[in-house]
Amino acid sequence: MSKEEAKAISLKALVDKENNRVIFVESDEDFTDVLFSFLTMPMGTIIRLISNHNQPPTVGMGCMNNLYESIKNLDMQRFRTEACKTMLLCPRNGAAPQNKRLKLQIEDGELPRYFLCYTSCTLSGHKLLSLYPNAVCECGRLMDRTMELSEKTVKKLVFGARDRGVFVKGLTQFIITDELQVKPASTEASLSVVSKIGLMDCSAIEEYNIDIGVDEVLTLLKYSLVSKKPLTETLLKQNSASMFGKEDFDQSIYVESTVEEPESNVDGKIHVKLIISKSKKIVCFAEASEEFVDLVSSFLTIPLGYIIKEMQSSISKGSLTHLYNSVQELNAEKYLKSNEHKEMLINPKLAPDFSYENHPLGIEEGLQLHLTCSGKEHCGSYYKFQLTSDGEIPSGPKWKSSILTVKDPKSHFKEATRGGFVIGPTMFTVTDNLIITPISQVQHLSLLKKLKVPFSDIEERVVHVGSEKALRLLVASFVSEFALTNTFLRELNLK
Repeated sequence: MSKEEAKAISLKALVDKENNRVIFVESDEDFTDVLFSFLTMPMGTIIRLISNHNQPPTVGMGCMNNLYESIKNLDMQRFRTEACKTMLLCPRNGAAPQNKRLKLQIEDGELPRYFLCYTSCTLSGHKLLSLYPNAVCECGRLMDRTMELSEKTVKKLVFGARDRGVFVKGLTQFIITDELQVKPASTEASLSVVSKIGLMDCSAIEEYNIDIGVDEVLTLLKYSLVSKKPLTETLLKQNSASMFGKEDFDQSIYVESTVEEPESNVDGKIHVKLIISKSKKIVCFAEASEEFVDLVSSFLTIPLGYIIKEMQSSISKGSLTHLYNSVQELNAEKYLKSNEHKEMLINPKLAPDFSYENHPLGIEEGLQLHLTCSGKEHCGSYYKFQLTSDGEIPSGPKWKSSILTVKDPKSHFKEATRGGFVIGPTMFTVTDNLIITPISQVQHLSLLKKLKVPFSDIEERVVHVGSEKALRLLVASFVSEFALTNTFLRELNLK
């Protein structure tokens, strides 16, 4: 479905006329599902969508924009496969089959294509399938036969549900506050919201009927990251979301760290050399191997809901913590399609094949869809093919079918599966705000000059990144423009 073909969603908005703000909107499952789908979206997708929507870059996403642009600018030769760069810049959504049923499609709306080897290899040989072009089969040939799912499978996966709703049950009414708190509609809930903002009577309120389309949803996605009133700024077009950056990042959420991990605990962890300014107490840059770059670049593939789950509400500059908490508080049996659908939102998983062996965060992947390729013989040759899901094997004596295995897109070879995204052994420079470049001593001196750090003020320190530090780095990269400093020189103040 193209953006032009997408249907608008009608909302009723209650507006405080005197203060020109949205008090809440009333919505059925259509808009609520779209809002909840934000939590399933990988960070790389969010950055790409906002950028393609001609929205100015938002510094409210910490270092994520810098990370995305630096991966975009890295030479293709730095990646293990061509698919690796695509996976980081255009990551797949682990909840894509569900999101295809949303009334408004803000992600790429086309159904995925699949790439196979030549006929006999697919049906009788290696039986592989690739999600990305230019993959090499284990037989050595290019997997350049393009196929799409059969119409029957598409209907089952995407459009087969007769009941309405994607994540929430159909015909369920909700009220959504300006800061994206979602509550089942009731007189008690609406009066509570009105009372909370200090309205004493109905004379100051007015009802608006608003149609919201793809453009408005993309604007809302952006403002939800940086503003405490995203509905007002989207629907009333105030366009005044508070962008925050270096000068007003809340440093009070971190405390200086003086505790080093014992050397006995560093086995199996990633080693990173930090170049530190002793007087400024900042990380000027890091010298890092491909293992660290794999970790940092993988942040672009992580669903937004996973990051919100791991961060503290006190450091959320936008409204997404309210949205996340609303899902947590909803009774799944009464308001959501199932407990499984609730888990998709509050514990979103990576898309299949997006993790790799020994990933410090250990995020789970969603289940891979097993597909069946079937060919029908005619005069000794195959002239008809179908790509279907399990259990949809065509019947008849002339049909020959094979269950296909998805080839790891991060590897050219069978024996090298489950690796990361970047080729090694290679060293990289990683700046405090997560700009990644091939290592360069000239660049190092230029960075020190730019930061006005004299050579006498430099200290080298080797740190070890395990699961705890990896999680701190993920959160810091989302909320701060000093990701390395706030991960390795300070600790999150969780009290």
